[in-house]
Amino acid sequence: MLKKSVLKNLFFQYKPFFVFLIKFLLLYIVLTVVYKLYLGKYDAEKFQTDGITTSVAFQAERILLFLGEPVTTRASTEDAAVVVLLHDKPIVRIIEGCNAVSIIIMFTAFVFAFSSGWKKTLIYIIIGIVLIHILNVIRIVLLAMALDRYPKQEHILHGVIFPLFIYGFVFLLWVLWVQKFSGYAAKRVEK
Repeated sequence: MLKKSVLKNLFFQYKPFFVFLIKFLLLYIVLTVVYKLYLGKYDAEKFQTDGITTSVAFQAERILLFLGEPVTTRASTEDAAVVVLLHDKPIVRIIEGCNAVSIIIMFTAFVFAFSSGWKKTLIYIIIGIVLIHILNVIRIVLLAMALDRYPKQEHILHGVIFPLFIYGFVFLLWVLWVQKFSGYAAKRVEK
């Protein structure tokens, strides 16, 4: 059995990691619970799509219309989703997982866990959320157009390329935060 002093030394030796982990987990859990409470207002059994997902679908529809695509959207009759139709055929279903909220929660918790000052952190989180949202809507637009043209490539488009698109961008935002804005890299150099 480890002695208390050994555990104490381990904690202090790896304190930055434990502080990061605690901050990340606390905010991640809080934001996830709040989001789940929000989703609880909608009855999936009655095929009610939450407002954020509906808004994302509406924005994707507007961009597709702007690009001259013959698009319409409708509520799904099979599940809580919005169906995007191109050329009067269903191309994609936008479900709760497509609205990028879970990715935004993870992004926010990570940035907060590496925070050094409230003002800079809050500004970066807000800018990041806006950029992730915009990129997510663009991702849905591009996915709809790609699936319309290459329906046999659905697995690779939906399962590989477009998730890499959004997760890769979030990863770049994290790296940029840690290297340029969080102050963490500067503290490490000073030591």
